[in-house]
Parts: sequence; structure tokens; C-alpha cells
Amino acid sequence: MGANSSSISELPENEYLQKLSGSEPISENDPFWNQLLSFSFTTPTNSADLKLLEEATISVCKSLVEKNPRTGNLGSLIKVFLSRTKELKISAECQNHLFIWQAHNALFIICCLLKVFISRMSEEELQLHFTYEEKAGPSSYGTECEDLIEELLCCLIQLIVEIPLLYPCQHTDSNWWKWLCSWYRGRYSGGVTSALGYAVRDITYSISLEAVTTLIVFLSCQLFHKEILRESIIHKYLMHGRCLPYTSRLVKTLLYNFIRQERSPPPGTHAFQQQTDGGGLLYGIASGVATGLWTVFTLGGVGSKASAQLEQCSPLASQSLLLLLVLANLTDAPDTPNPYRQAIMSFKNTQDNTAFSSSNPHAFQINFNSLYTALCEQQKSDQATLLLYMLLHQNSNVRTYVLARTDIENLVLPILEILYHVEERNSHHVYMALIILLILTEDDGFNRSIHEVILKNITWYAERVLTEISLGSLLILVVIRTIQYNMTRTRDKYLHTNCLAALANMSAQFRSLHQYAAQRIISLFSLLSKKHNKVLEQATQSLRGSLGSNDSPLPDYRFWEMSDCLHVSETKLRHAQDLNVIEEVIRMMLEIINSCLTNSLHHNPNLVYALLYKRDLFEQFRTHPSFQDIMQNIDLVISFFSSRLEQAGAELSVERVLEIIKQGAVALPKDRLRKFPELKFKYVEEEQPEEFFIPYVWSLVYNSAVALYWNPRDIQLFTMDSG
Repeated sequence: MGANSSSISELPENEYLQKLSGSEPISENDPFWNQLLSFSFTTPTNSADLKLLEEATISVCKSLVEKNPRTGNLGSLIKVFLSRTKELKISAECQNHLFIWQAHNALFIICCLLKVFISRMSEEELQLHFTYEEKAGPSSYGTECEDLIEELLCCLIQLIVEIPLLYPCQHTDSNWWKWLCSWYRGRYSGGVTSALGYAVRDITYSISLEAVTTLIVFLSCQLFHKEILRESIIHKYLMHGRCLPYTSRLVKTLLYNFIRQERSPPPGTHAFQQQTDGGGLLYGIASGVATGLWTVFTLGGVGSKASAQLEQCSPLASQSLLLLLVLANLTDAPDTPNPYRQAIMSFKNTQDNTAFSSSNPHAFQINFNSLYTALCEQQKSDQATLLLYMLLHQNSNVRTYVLARTDIENLVLPILEILYHVEERNSHHVYMALIILLILTEDDGFNRSIHEVILKNITWYAERVLTEISLGSLLILVVIRTIQYNMTRTRDKYLHTNCLAALANMSAQFRSLHQYAAQRIISLFSLLSKKHNKVLEQATQSLRGSLGSNDSPLPDYRFWEMSDCLHVSETKLRHAQDLNVIEEVIRMMLEIINSCLTNSLHHNPNLVYALLYKRDLFEQFRTHPSFQDIMQNIDLVISFFSSRLEQAGAELSVERVLEIIKQGAVALPKDRLRKFPELKFKYVEEEQPEEFFIPYVWSLVYNSAVALYWNPRDIQLFTMDSG
């Protein structure tokens, strides 16, 4: 960086960077800044390039850290940037066309320096580097200290919420646009409309992206602390004072950046032609700048992804979503809740004309249809799934809208695909997808409607060809597959609980279950039964071994109490605990089957068929004290339909058996079935959800942020495999 550097390897010797980090104070009005900010090398577009940049400039950064408290050069650079951004908002009166380019370059340098400063010092030390003194005038009784942090933060937020307004499609009547059209007219071979559209979009896109990135860097102090930061200086500035009025506009802009998925323009499509009259945009810039100059405005790419994917993603959308997640998960201040979370919780649809509550000054409106479309399309990323979870859980307006959609399959199918490919996803992504299903299944309307949506040829479901299946049956298949995967691999009780809770919420509304879905329900019960018998045998052997004799009498396993196991070693006691867990799962499965039989038996002949086919599985649980009550209805159904099949004769075809079941479902006396409380489970966050979500969000930032790199040895918040 600096006017005469064209590659990263030359940066340590760059005379301008050496002066910036040297012992001499540089006034904000010094011509030096125009020279420093006129650099032309291609700025990094991925974390690997940023790592090289950081390694190359480490000597410069160390020198600045050491000497800045005496020179105040960081503060001068920031003031130069702040002055450039003020010029950026001037319309026709602006005569200096270099400020756009230099404003971006200044912000890029600030962001790079800031990242190093934050990783190497406490917030209190950082604040000292931002503090400067100015003489207040003859009438002052001393010096007046001003903190640049708040001013810079506020400026960044203003850039994010105001720069997108410069898009020509939105403000074609503005003075800014008219002036720009006039200035560029005749300078493009392709005409002002297309060329200027590229130019303006590139400039605004680039600066917006850099502003979002710098805000993320400002908040990255959390990465270097094991504990959750609850009283951060940066948090204080963002939640109070000058930044607070911009809360709703910032959240709204970040959401719209995510919705629009604007792609960064490919290099070369927006290059300005150098003018020979000395009055063009490149006038006065050091030699060698023309080559690759405007590549500073093409910060494309996501993290360290392959280059083939770069053209298919939106860096601004990705970075905006990460910043939104970070802001939404800041801990509440002692005297006020997180205003960014409050904004996310309360925004409404643009078509909603009801008045906002006066108690929430951060409310706003957004186009729910566009938001829904973006959420459906982006679920392959952890961060989009996490956003969907937050909106469904925290914003009742969004939840109501989503549940009312007639194309709910567009949202549910990507979630099911995440669960189906559980082996390829990290555990947090799977949890979020599963909890989203749990939240959706809390609604009876959703549970009914998903069985009315018929799907054709689900190509990603590999176990069996599904030429036609309802969305509800597919959901059951995927959730059961997740349970089975968890039983054999991760053995996570939390995952089991949420899977079964989603099935339980749906069970009373099961309709026309696909024969394969019905088979898988019973197959899962069969697997649980085998697991139960195996664990029971292990527990019995452990208890018998602890008594010292294989001939010692044992209490009936159905009536075991913990007192019977007090003398068992910790390893042996685990078998008894495993038995308790597996019996809880079996109980839940029996309740799910029972709920379907008592509420919608006549709608599900395939489930009755599968139940009869595997009737022997249920024999051992009829007299078990943990299952005896719930087995009464299942036993009644099995006995009733078995009797009717016996009366119909032997060697019946599948079609004939199903016909008998359908006829019997009408004849079965419903009053003979015992009524149980309706199965309903509601998702509730843990008491301190930030202990889970803040490390998760920052692991996403660490792994997915555009062109950001942190040394993994410096990270304290999470381990490198927690993402």
C-alpha cells in the first residue's frame, strides 16, 4: 500500500508506510495523505491473501503500535478518512473526484491496522490510541479530549445505511446522480447508462463492504477472550449515544444487503478510461497506478473458497449477514436490552399497516416476500440458517408470515436437506435446522398443510426412489434418519430429544403416511427395542458381577431403583443410566404411535399395516411398568385388526390387507381407546443462550468472513474444531 507499491512483498520498505509508523507526527492536513492513499495494488479478496498482507506488514504495525501514542498518526489517518467521507456526501459542489478512491483506501488501511491493534491489546489500551487532544480556543480552561472511536463507529454505520442510497436504480432524480451523469457523460464508449451503472455500483459496493468489514473487526475483540464480553467499550458505543439512532436503519440495510445478494462485479468490467486532458479521474495519480487501479473496488470472494465459486456469491451480502448476527447476539447492557436484537424482534412486513408500539423505537418495515425468498435460497450456509432460526424464534411477525405461506415446501426442503446430509454438516448447523423444524411443528396448521403438499422425485434422498411423497412423510423420514444416525454415531441426547419432540408435535396430524415413512417409524422402534435389550443385558451383567456371583438373585429389572446400584462402580452404573435413557426414547416413540392411532387412525392405513407386520416387537413392553399404560391402545389396535385379518382368511395380498384396514378403521369403537394428553412440545432457549450463540457466531465469522484472517493461535473464544 502506498503510491509506489505494486505487490505485497514490497510493503515493508514502502516509504509512506514507514513514515506513517515512524516517530514523526503527521498533521491531518499534510499532503502526505494524498500520496499514501493513492495506492494501486490489488487488495486481498480472501483470507489467504490477507494472511500474506498481515505477515508482510507486521513490522510496520509493530512500529505504529509502539510510536502512535506519541505521534497520534492513527488518529490523523482516521480524521483524514472522516473528512473524505464528508466529501463523499457532497453532490454537485464536489470538485475533487479522487476522494471516493482515497476514502476507500483510507478505510482499508484503518481496517488492517485496527485488526492488528485489537488482537494485541486490551480495549482500554486501544482506546488510548484513539484518544487525541485539541486546543479548544482562548476561552477554554484547558484541553478538551475527544474519543475517535465513537465518531468512527458512527461514521461507518452512516456509510452502510446511506451509501446504498447511491444506487442509480433508487435515486435517479437526485442531484448526486445528475451530477455524476453529467461528469461521466461522453467518457464511456458504451454509453453513460451501462458504464455509469457499473461505476457507481462498484464504488458504493466497495465502500459499503469495507465499512461492514471494519465494524466486524471492531467487534472482534470477543475472539481473544474465553469468557463472553458483557461490558465491552465497543458495545457501549454501539448501544448508546450517537450510534443508537441508527439501529433500525442499520439492521434494515444489512437485511436488504442479504436479500439482494448483489454480486461483486468481475474485474475489468468497470475500468475507467484514462483521460489525456489532465482532468480525468486519474489525474495526478502516481505512475503505474492505472494498471489494476479499480481492482480495489472488486473485493469479491468468500473467505478461502475456491476461485470457481467467487463469481457465484455476494461478498457484501455474506459480510452483512455476519455483522447482523454479531450485533444481534451482543449481550444486553446493564440498563438496556440489546437494541439490535430488539429491532430484529419487532420489524414488520411492508404490507402491514398496523401501528408500531411506542415502547420500541427501533421498529421498522421490510418486504417479507423478498426476505422469505432469500431465506429459502440461502439455507446451505450456516449463517442463513441461523438467521432463519432467530427470525422464527424472536419475531412473531415473521413466524406468522412464514406459517401462512402456501409454498412452505420452498423453505422446509432446504432444511430437510441439511439434516439429510448430517455427515457433511457441523453439529451447530444440524441443531439450528432441527430447532427450526421444532418451531414450525408447534403450529397445527403447519402440521396439517405439509401432508397436503405432494412432492415429485426427491433427487437428494438416496435410500429409496421417492417418485411421489408428501412433504410431511418426507419430513418424518429425514427426522427418523437423523435419530438413527445419532444413535450410531454422536449419541447426543439433546438431538434425540428435539427430533422426537418434532415428531410428537406432528403425530396427531399425521395424514396419508407414505408406506415407506410408516415402515421407518416401526423400524426405528425395532432398532430401539434391540438397543434396549442389549443395554438391559449389559446392565444385568454389571449388577450381577458387582454382587460377586452369577447365581445371586437379582431384583426384577423393571423395578430397579438407584439404591440397588449404589455399590456398582461408575462404569457399571453407566449401563443403568443408559437403560433409563433408552427407555425414555422408547416411551416417546410409543406415545407418538399412540397419538397417531387415537387421532388419525383412519387416515393412516399404512401405519396400521406396518404395526401389524411387526406386532411381535411390542410383546415385551405390554407388562413393563414404564410402558403398560401407553401400550393399552396399541395392543387394542393390534388385536382388533389382527382379528379382522384372521376372519378374512390366509394369504391375503397387500392391497386386500389395506382394504380390510380401511374398513376396520371405520368400525373400530373410538370410545375404547384411552385418551392421553395431547403431545405438544415448545422450544425454549437455555437460560444463558449467549454461551452457545456467541462462540457459534464468531466461529462463522472466523471461517466465512470475506477477506478476513486471524491467527488461529490467538483465538481464545473457541477451539478450532468448534465451527
